[in-house]
Amino acid sequence: MTSRTSLRLAAVLIALVPAVAACATGPEGAAPAPSASSAPPAAPAGAAEAARVGAADSGCTLPVSFGIAASWTPKAVDTAALGPDLAAALGKGGMVPVCEIDAKPAGNIGFIRVYTGEHGDLRATLTSFAGPGAQAPAFTDLQIGGKPAVEITYTVKSELDGTVEQETAFAVPTSRGVVAVALEAFDDEEHAAMLPAYQLAKSSLTVTG
Repeated sequence: MTSRTSLRLAAVLIALVPAVAACATGPEGAAPAPSASSAPPAAPAGAAEAARVGAADSGCTLPVSFGIAASWTPKAVDTAALGPDLAAALGKGGMVPVCEIDAKPAGNIGFIRVYTGEHGDLRATLTSFAGPGAQAPAFTDLQIGGKPAVEITYTVKSELDGTVEQETAFAVPTSRGVVAVALEAFDDEEHAAMLPAYQLAKSSLTVTG
């Protein structure tokens, strides 16, 4: 059992303490009240759009606009303040991060990050974006916001503990170059939990610039 799973199990047990105490203080000999049957947890439902990011007043000014789920928090990445070296280090395959939408306020560990780069072939751009360590890359041709787009899914070995983790991103052309939107989670468990918010971004994206 991972430490993350242990923490979540502990939280569930703590939450059950008041209910157990309430049953214990009922009339002596009284049968406990019937409880609803516990069903297995459902798969994450599709995320509903709570706001949009991309406009000047949305936290990030982008050549695209898309919906974000409740409590996800967008923030612009100030590459000028970072300096060229750090900005390049945070970039992927020549693309630089311009916006990150934080999942922590929604209860997950990770981001949806938006990157921009030069005009070019979308598959080649995503191949460079994934990097030489990408394993089993798979591409899907899409139409997003009325534009031809490409999505990549692949796995990559974590530099922290050597585990193999899921990665996914899509790229779409704009008049200001290619925009890539990537789901970047702490681990595969978080990736699965955050996937509906990524799917929301993909299904609701429009090109505005």
